Amino acid sequence: MPEILETLDSAIDLHGKSAKELKQVADEIREVLCGLLSIRTAHFASNLGVVELCLALHSTFDFRHDRLIWDTGHQVYPHKLVTGRYKDFANIRTRGGLMGYPNPAESEYDLFMTGHAGCSISTALGLQSGDDIRGEGNRKSVAVIGDGAFPSGIVFEALNNAGELKSDLLMILNDNRMSICPRVGSVATYLDRLRTNPFYTGLKTEVVRMLNHVPVFGDPAERMLAQIKEGVKAGLHGGMLFEELGIRYVGPIDGHDIELMRKYLRMVKDQEGPVLLHVVTEKGHGYQPAAQDPVFFHTPPAFRDEQGEAKILVKSGSPAYTNFARDAIGAAMRRDPRVTVMTAAMCQGNKLEPVREEFPKRFFDVGICESHAVAFAGGQAKTGLKPIVTIYSTFLQRSYDQIFQEAALQNLPVTFMMDRAGLAGPDGPTHHGVYDIGYMRVFPNMVLMAPGTGAELGQMLDFAIELDCPVGIRYPKAAAAEMELPEQPIKLGKSQVARWGTDGAILGLGPMLELALAAAEQLAQEGIDIAVINPRFIKPLDQELLAKVFNECRFVITAEEGALMGGFGSAVLELACDQGWDTRVLKRLGIPDEFVEHGEREDLLADAGMSVAGLVEACRELASRAALSV
Repeated sequence: MPEILETLDSAIDLHGKSAKELKQVADEIREVLCGLLSIRTAHFASNLGVVELCLALHSTFDFRHDRLIWDTGHQVYPHKLVTGRYKDFANIRTRGGLMGYPNPAESEYDLFMTGHAGCSISTALGLQSGDDIRGEGNRKSVAVIGDGAFPSGIVFEALNNAGELKSDLLMILNDNRMSICPRVGSVATYLDRLRTNPFYTGLKTEVVRMLNHVPVFGDPAERMLAQIKEGVKAGLHGGMLFEELGIRYVGPIDGHDIELMRKYLRMVKDQEGPVLLHVVTEKGHGYQPAAQDPVFFHTPPAFRDEQGEAKILVKSGSPAYTNFARDAIGAAMRRDPRVTVMTAAMCQGNKLEPVREEFPKRFFDVGICESHAVAFAGGQAKTGLKPIVTIYSTFLQRSYDQIFQEAALQNLPVTFMMDRAGLAGPDGPTHHGVYDIGYMRVFPNMVLMAPGTGAELGQMLDFAIELDCPVGIRYPKAAAAEMELPEQPIKLGKSQVARWGTDGAILGLGPMLELALAAAEQLAQEGIDIAVINPRFIKPLDQELLAKVFNECRFVITAEEGALMGGFGSAVLELACDQGWDTRVLKRLGIPDEFVEHGEREDLLADAGMSVAGLVEACRELASRAALSV
């Protein structure tokens, strides 16, 4: 049982703790994290890696007054444990429990919900600027950002602005050589050089100190000496990229040495202007299996620790839609040499490792740079290739302008595979992919589809590759349905009748098809004959079949795992209005106009009426209303 951790009412209680006591707190945090993973899946390796950094920060600063932003907030478990939330920690990522990301509703220590990567420097700079303008410049804003997020375009936009504003901003670069998977790109190579630079010894310090005592005067010889002095300093100083941007670079230092970090944090705490402190950590530190395989242990399944060995508590289940997507991508690449695939640091999340290994020259992981990924795909498509961009729905939002300008406007054949389209369960509102229908269907030239089964996903990808326009395919974070449906090839804008009936109709988009069929079977036993339609296409809609549905069925229900506003149901309603169909018979089910909290996907769907019971009840109500109107 943790001895110190359970006594912490606030992070201020860490102030005055000895190095030995802080080391004990670090051990207790890791024990709690391992205990959590024996109950449920959660972010693990990233949290193990920042334990000492978290303790050093909170024992040096008072973040009730100062400002702290954690970039990519899945690494805030230690932060939550030391800021008064230990007693509630066991319920993290459960419905009604603590969020797995920072949450301002939980604590004054959480300023932003940070579920996406790269924005911490911008928001921390804004906080510092706001405090300066309001005359509260005695506050210090601190942004913790990982090396995996560092190549994001917004990071360099923020660095550019920070160097100009010269605000007293502290940036902690947490360098663990990883994002979720091993990081990629030339920025990663640059950070590797900083970490391995042999001049990070006493030699560097002494040489620079000596050069600083060389006087600089005005004649040509002395000016030449000054140039030599600056050149040698540049060669010895590994952080010249940041220095040239007007940002003081300090480090790298050991991110698991609490006392060393506290020393450096005290040193830079009152430094004027922007400072970047480079901290080197190990993802999974303190638990050997996670340190050896941080990719698997990023969000591992629940496991039981047995003397330092993780025994996975296996849950059997049907393959996920993601598996079907991976297999379909691999098959398409074997069949067609024009097909390429790109992802934004989510190779593991999209289960694409086999594809990467089989097609290394046609596989592109661009890092956490979604805007670049889409524009890059547009360039490839212009040459005659058939690029597949596979990115979570929630992360694809970051490339909205490129979807518009570099794909749709150019009418280029880029296929967007939108994983996690729908409710992402315990990951909560930052990760729910419920807005893609609204932000994709508005673009001319765009085709948008949703498979009702795993097998149908592969058929849709094959169909998309043959089209000469941008295509989006959305699928959820869920086990794929494996229903027997009538044989019907994919045709542009054509839906599929899974069963027919005239008492009412359910248009079950994507994973809602399985629920609709189960509801129809139950209603049939009550004498209510319900048609179930597999829409397949969100854009273009099947106008011919929808006309039949509105004309022959007494009511129509649309069910979608996406936002109601601007979603599939809205598209059906718009078409019905334009065609003069009776829109009074239409009921739309989907995600309401509010941010949905975290919880089990099935529970969250049920809250929105999208369960078998919910669909049955909606049909009963509409059937009763239709009978009264006769």
